Amino acid sequence: MNDSIRFILNGEDIALTDVRPTETLLDFLRLKRRLTGTKEGCAEGDCGACTVLVGRLADGKLAYESVNACIRFIGSLHATHVVTVEHLAGRDGALHPVQQALVDCHGSQCGFCTPGFVMSLYGLWLAKEKPSRQEIEKALQGNLCRCTGYEPIVKAAEQVSMMRPSTLFDPLQRTRSEIVARLWAMQASGTISITNGEDRLIVPASMEALAGILSQEPDATIVAGATDVGLWVTKQMRKLSPVVFISHLSELQSVTEGEGGVTIGAGVSYTKAFEAISKKIPALGRLIDRIGGEQVRNMGTIGGNIANGSPIGDSPPPLIALGATLTLRSLQGQRRMPLEDFFIAYGKQDRKPGEFVESVFVPYPAAISRFAAYKITKRRDEDITAVLGAFLLTLDDAEMITDIRIAFGGMAATPKRARRVEAELIGKPWTEATIEAARPAFDADYQPLTDWRATAEYRQLTAKNLLTRFYLETVGAPAELKRFEEVA
Repeated sequence: MNDSIRFILNGEDIALTDVRPTETLLDFLRLKRRLTGTKEGCAEGDCGACTVLVGRLADGKLAYESVNACIRFIGSLHATHVVTVEHLAGRDGALHPVQQALVDCHGSQCGFCTPGFVMSLYGLWLAKEKPSRQEIEKALQGNLCRCTGYEPIVKAAEQVSMMRPSTLFDPLQRTRSEIVARLWAMQASGTISITNGEDRLIVPASMEALAGILSQEPDATIVAGATDVGLWVTKQMRKLSPVVFISHLSELQSVTEGEGGVTIGAGVSYTKAFEAISKKIPALGRLIDRIGGEQVRNMGTIGGNIANGSPIGDSPPPLIALGATLTLRSLQGQRRMPLEDFFIAYGKQDRKPGEFVESVFVPYPAAISRFAAYKITKRRDEDITAVLGAFLLTLDDAEMITDIRIAFGGMAATPKRARRVEAELIGKPWTEATIEAARPAFDADYQPLTDWRATAEYRQLTAKNLLTRFYLETVGAPAELKRFEEVA
């Protein structure tokens, strides 16, 4: 057992032995290190003012990602390199090229959000050579500006993209080999366990260690990306103990592509899942692009979204429609089930004491099948789902419905199949009349609630309309519907 969380903060080695399991990186930076360039705006991962970069070794390479420090726990940072805006200064105090571009293009006004924009653009600058306008806008989805507007910030990104990172002006290029060596040394430690009063955090060294810990601590809170658990702390002030951090476990980071589908480890982030899925299942890739901002997609995981069991989680409905299979693991071995059977009731999943989500297998849709997923929100980007519908359709040569799977989020206490609607459709011709006849069956499948995101009536009508939309798109959507696709 080890009793310290070790990571590199800018250029300094950090070793912490008195960490609370719910201590955030933002509080550590501002309150304990006085690195106040990182701002607190929303404390829920929405505004991006707290954006920093976190680098981790993966497959022998050092990769940096933008993350929200306000919901990133210190316990998840072992053997990482945390980079804040203060680290970008040149040897003589000169501005970094990304910062200078924002000055040149008038991309800052009140300045509160600017450090977050700088770090998001810095992460993009490191990762992409000459990014497109679309890639720039995607990188900035998780950063909100209330003063300047985005055009000068985008222009700054375009300007700096012409200058590639080099040891002349970039601190991460000057020290990359040294950072890699230091992180390798940190990774060699075993399981970490830190007790702070009544609180305890654990960082298991391996999957076997994780299974053993959960067999002894079945009520522990498992934290991967913390994009939801972080809000339990910052908004609900929950006390969590013990907390087991798993984002570092390489065994949970695997993506294995096969002929029939792809197996995604529970610790795979949305960003990494997008790379594996978008080419094979484009509609699912487009959906992932609308989950939070770039920082949230870098932190949040497919396995965490499933294990949390939220009725408005974005990944379960499309995965259920695709016929995904879930693998759970414990000291007793593995257990597999259809993903739809995992969700029992609100806040209750079929996970036995000591079990954890290990992976999900996602079948590729057959060439003759048609698949779509629709996320309905009040704004397009960075918003929580009101209704999410997913459809997988198979027709025969006579345009008769041989199979259809429909799943919704936001319509019940769990992600749920529309089995009455499916029964009304199977064996019928794929026509507008068939769709109209099946729409009333939604009332038997779902009795949604009213909340601040949508009324029950809106949700019910929207679900019915999404079935109609899916039909229209499969038979050749009119121009009006295609335009709607760009904003829905």
